[in-house]
Amino acid sequence: MRINHHCRDQQGVRMKALAVLGITMILACTGIFYPFILRGKDFFWGKTEKSHVISILEESKLMVDNAIYNTMERNLKKREINSPAQLLSFSKLPEPTSRAISRAAEIMETSVQMMKRKVYLNLKQSQLPTDALSEDLLNTIANISGCLPYMLPPKCPNSCLASKYRLITGACNNRDHPRWGASNTALARWLPPVYEDGISQPKGWNHNFLYNGFPLPLVREVTRQVIQVSNEAVTEDDQYSDLLMVWGQYIDHDIAFTPQSTSKAAFWGGIDCQLTCENQNPCFPIQLPLNDSLTTGIECLPFYRSSAACSTGDQGAVFGNLSESNPRQQMNGLTSFLDASTVYGSSPALEKKLRNWTSEEGLLRVNGRYRDAGRAYLPFAPRREPSPCAQEPGADGADHVECFLAGDGRASEVISLTAVHTLWLREHNRLAAALKALNAHWSADTVYQEARKIVGALHQIVTIRDYIPKILGPKAFQQYVGLYEGYDSTVNPTVSNVFSTAAFRFGHATVHPQVRRLDANFQEHPDLPRLQLHDVFFSPWRLIKEGGLDPLVRGLLARSAKLQVQDQLMNEELTEKLFVLSNSGTLDLASLNLQRGRDHGLPGYNEWREFCGLPRLETPADLSTAISNRSIVEKIMDLYKHPDNIDVWLGGLAENFLPRARTGPLFACIIGKQMKALREGDRFWWENNHIFTEAQRHELAKHSLSRIICDNTGLSRVPVDAFQVGKFPQNFESCENILGMNLEVWREIFHQDDKCGFPDKVDNGDFVYCDESGKRVLVYSCHHGYELQGQEQITCTDKGWDFKPPICKDINECKDLMNPPCHRSAECKNTKGSFQCLCTDPYILGEDERTCVDSGRLPKASLVSIVLGALLVSGLATLTWTVICRW
Repeated sequence: MRINHHCRDQQGVRMKALAVLGITMILACTGIFYPFILRGKDFFWGKTEKSHVISILEESKLMVDNAIYNTMERNLKKREINSPAQLLSFSKLPEPTSRAISRAAEIMETSVQMMKRKVYLNLKQSQLPTDALSEDLLNTIANISGCLPYMLPPKCPNSCLASKYRLITGACNNRDHPRWGASNTALARWLPPVYEDGISQPKGWNHNFLYNGFPLPLVREVTRQVIQVSNEAVTEDDQYSDLLMVWGQYIDHDIAFTPQSTSKAAFWGGIDCQLTCENQNPCFPIQLPLNDSLTTGIECLPFYRSSAACSTGDQGAVFGNLSESNPRQQMNGLTSFLDASTVYGSSPALEKKLRNWTSEEGLLRVNGRYRDAGRAYLPFAPRREPSPCAQEPGADGADHVECFLAGDGRASEVISLTAVHTLWLREHNRLAAALKALNAHWSADTVYQEARKIVGALHQIVTIRDYIPKILGPKAFQQYVGLYEGYDSTVNPTVSNVFSTAAFRFGHATVHPQVRRLDANFQEHPDLPRLQLHDVFFSPWRLIKEGGLDPLVRGLLARSAKLQVQDQLMNEELTEKLFVLSNSGTLDLASLNLQRGRDHGLPGYNEWREFCGLPRLETPADLSTAISNRSIVEKIMDLYKHPDNIDVWLGGLAENFLPRARTGPLFACIIGKQMKALREGDRFWWENNHIFTEAQRHELAKHSLSRIICDNTGLSRVPVDAFQVGKFPQNFESCENILGMNLEVWREIFHQDDKCGFPDKVDNGDFVYCDESGKRVLVYSCHHGYELQGQEQITCTDKGWDFKPPICKDINECKDLMNPPCHRSAECKNTKGSFQCLCTDPYILGEDERTCVDSGRLPKASLVSIVLGALLVSGLATLTWTVICRW
């Protein structure tokens, strides 16, 4: 009996102990989650008691930011290998300046749509007719959305450097039209867009909308029937090397980048664009035909609309009568100019990240962890979660290879493109070191700007002299581009929508399905086999861990590009396996191109032929005169039903080549017109008399891509023309015989002036020498994140410098209440030359670097509290048990 009584006592003690432990855990959990309950109240912006318009704008901000937040949170939770759609989004992710503008445009667009809805629902008591808003109200809408600063003309510098070095943003190239060619401005329209509602809705948005009596075919069906070819059926180009294709891709990334929507979910309802097959802005999914081989059990592929430029499309409808509103325009996040923005970026913020500020030689940053036989690699980009770039199988965390950081965010898409980026990084640093050795008196900024100017000129030379004539053919080149006749201030150099979205994408049909790496004798490498293209998507580790740059460059020089044949337009690596890193789905580049053209409202094939002075093709027989392959003509007509319905990218791609060209008449016209505009409309074009001296131009003309390869790799023999495919060794020349420029013509004789002496350095800034009216002038500038206080320009006089050097004062970005740098969910902390967005544990910073996203784990402090609480409870329970049992 005593034993049973003792056991009952033990059971009672156990129950009490468990009750105590349960209460302790409840209190601990309450302590963990209570802060989140409180945070939830003010995590997102609430509705203010301001005017009706401001209320709508704040509601729109909330809607857009909610969509962005939900997308980042979903991406964070998917810690496995990225899906192809996520990789595409990463490759289209703009740098912070462009991202802020895209977000502002989306807020403005959502606000206008919300106003329209409210007006529609309250017609009798409407206070906001969309065709009669006051100027003050319009300014309020533009200002609060964040669009206004990007709609106003930029302030152009008036120092003596205004004609010496181009601005990193491309602004003020044309002094009368300072936004022409600048980054983050709308792409040019050579023909009015065709939208189904006349303002913004893409072609194919409404399924019952008919074109010449027929609906447009599904873009994926066009890929399957007309464009796609197996990898084994590819014909190789007998004239041109794989480097020709890569150069086209690289140059395209120098002059055009169209950001897609910053949100990956519908603004109205928050539906994830990766999960819906409905057209809900910004989701414009690619519908799949039945029995599609691409995927099973899936009805569509995700597709996100391109961001609208501020005050266009639905936004523009609020600025006047609907019939006269500004239709939707898409933005170019880069400068339009051939200015090596692939190397230097198109914004001061990115340029700051790319430069080596500890060097007196004006160098660019290089990789601090890895070298390529003593030569530099690109630096790594800041690590992201989840990382977009694949890792070597079996690699541990210490061996992590991040995506590369370059002037363009797509540098890690494929390793052949990365190789060209790396060549130019090395070339800049080679030039900068040599220029500093010639001119010891040059400041770091002078060296950097002079090297940047030379590298930009070389991009122009290689493109217009060596690349474009091969694409257009000699006759079309003479017709559309011709000889340089000088700068023309009436020419708008802005990249056109049709060039960026259609014509220059001809190069996708020249992509080979394999990446070839060769040994020192230009033979198949015994340790580095050929790779299928999908094995090198977002895989920078292969460059670092598998032989470096040299084997890859040899493969680009000595192996052919794919030939663009009418029934072999695009190989399976691009139409079936785009951005495949796992078995988590795929994408189709051809369908993406066609859908993008429709998203941008590009007029059809015949409209562009008429624009170029080419005859319209009204019948299948007419079409056969431009496309000799009858089977392809029949398939196109069977799909589109009417020649006017043909998408311009497909029509231009399928045309017969011009003599000694790699494009047909339509794309030769569009590409030629664009290149001429980029040259004639660029005040800093290398052949313009005021940019370089005659002696410098003479030396620049000697240089070539082959010389750049000689100077920046371990190769000792190269083709004289890097784009001409040849056999080794007979078609290869020793690097000793490859001409290059003599930098001696950049030497400046510096006479030390006792009256003025050597200028003082400025913390967080620098100066550049400039001569004005025979006087020595210094022009100061501050690093990004600082503002100049004092005289920007000082001059040497008989009495010394006429002013003291200025100072560079830190900008407190956190004080910008109208357009705060951090989302409301984050705390903004000012730092020297920059700022930080800080999150409270367990929230972490999202991919936009301004919003706090739930990491999905418990706070560290709460985990500690749980452990300590559990230990305390266990200790008390043990003590209680011991006391009771002993008693």
